[in-house]
Amino acid sequence: MTPPLVCPARLEKLLVCTDGSGDSEGAVAGALALARSCQSKIFLLQVLEFNPELEAQAPQYVAERENLIHGYLQKHRREAEGLEIPVEVRVRRCEAAYQGIVEEAEKIHPDLIVMGRRGRSRFFRLLMGNVTARVIGYSPYNVLVVPKGVPLDFSHLLIASDGSSYSDAAWEEALSMTRRLGSRLTALSVAGSAEELEWARSIVARLRTEARLQDIPLDTLVLVGAPYVTNDGTARTQGADLIVMGALGMTGLSSLIMGSVTERVIATAPCTVMVVKGAFR
Repeated sequence: MTPPLVCPARLEKLLVCTDGSGDSEGAVAGALALARSCQSKIFLLQVLEFNPELEAQAPQYVAERENLIHGYLQKHRREAEGLEIPVEVRVRRCEAAYQGIVEEAEKIHPDLIVMGRRGRSRFFRLLMGNVTARVIGYSPYNVLVVPKGVPLDFSHLLIASDGSSYSDAAWEEALSMTRRLGSRLTALSVAGSAEELEWARSIVARLRTEARLQDIPLDTLVLVGAPYVTNDGTARTQGADLIVMGALGMTGLSSLIMGSVTERVIATAPCTVMVVKGAFR
């Protein structure tokens, strides 16, 4: 029997984003398990991408699609209520799905946004759904990306660090979760070439010292290779349940420049990935 999920942090409000696709089912399932453990309230959101020209030309099609969305969300509302999880359903019309999600997050102020890896977005950036990528880039909230069919578990955390301030925020979150859960914690730093090995070793040496000062056991790895390939491969070989990573934000030109390593890891990871933008309360 699978042991019950232990709440990893104070999570009062979860914003769960779905588009009705099979890939977003992982997000809903993960959020329900997390909400049950943490006694959280779920805000279940689906954004109807609004095209004024399409509505003018085919209003019946748009109405039918909106009815389907409401029916899908009501199914999950009943599922949450059956588990005695407080739930609020929201449907938002917006020209861009990511924009609607970010704007709703600004109203809700969730402790965590839970999303699937891919969806029905018309465009894709690398292998990851454009909507998920842009929500991570534009939102100030931590995002948990749950692949379809992957159960949520925090028994073994893998923290990937490149020594940046973004990685440092992820490291602090991983330490906090480990203290609370008693998880196994592995720190990985990847050198792009042999010339960068000393730099990578210095990163894990610092993390090892910080973990020791907090009496937290830490396994460390320094590897050479393409960072996103190495991170995902390590997650597989080490049996990690969660990869914890930092992320970049936006440029002044409002174009998304989320770290390519983070984005590629999310696209191919065998497990859930948490992208940290700031510390939990």
